[in-house]
Amino acid sequence: MKDELRNVLSGKSKVRFGEIIQTISSYLRESTQTSTTPKDSKLFKKQETEVLEKFITEKNLWIDDIDFSKYVSEGAEQKVYLKDDKHVIKLNDTIYYLSWVDYFHNPLLHNYFFSDTAYELLGFTKDHNNVLYAVVQQTFVTLTTMTDLKEVKDFLTRNGFSNTRNHDYFNAELGIILEDLHDENVLTNNGIPFFIDTVFYLTDEFWKD
Repeated sequence: MKDELRNVLSGKSKVRFGEIIQTISSYLRESTQTSTTPKDSKLFKKQETEVLEKFITEKNLWIDDIDFSKYVSEGAEQKVYLKDDKHVIKLNDTIYYLSWVDYFHNPLLHNYFFSDTAYELLGFTKDHNNVLYAVVQQTFVTLTTMTDLKEVKDFLTRNGFSNTRNHDYFNAELGIILEDLHDENVLTNNGIPFFIDTVFYLTDEFWKD
């Protein structure tokens, strides 16, 4: 599975709604691979953002027709708006990630593991503070019963993810961290849990053979 996931992240294998995300990720990796700026510095992300904005302009990926009156909720990382009766759109400024490439790993991994709530990248927008946001679309899930977090834990355990603390998990075999799976990010509809907000991180072990 690790090899399959690596192929998804590199663009060698397909995943639902993954093509545009894979294209942008590859473009950013190629554009920044010669940079001597440490990846964990704010300067690196600033330089990466400038490269990304150039790509967005060239490919006409700016979105300026978001209906902000249909606000639903927001957390530390994203703002959620109702698009129609079947979809929501989410604006993410990648605050949880050191780089945009690290952020793009998240929807690709999410779409691999949870394709029924796959993220579809629609484009990008900026707020009045000139902060860049990725705009993704996702199926709207109606909550019918409160999510049993023990069932979420049991499900993830069966699939190789051990609970590390609170709502965070780690798959030692894959080298993948999965965080923030509280009952607002996993919704239950007719007895079925839907993972609507995930935060994936890759450890160094993921890249080791």
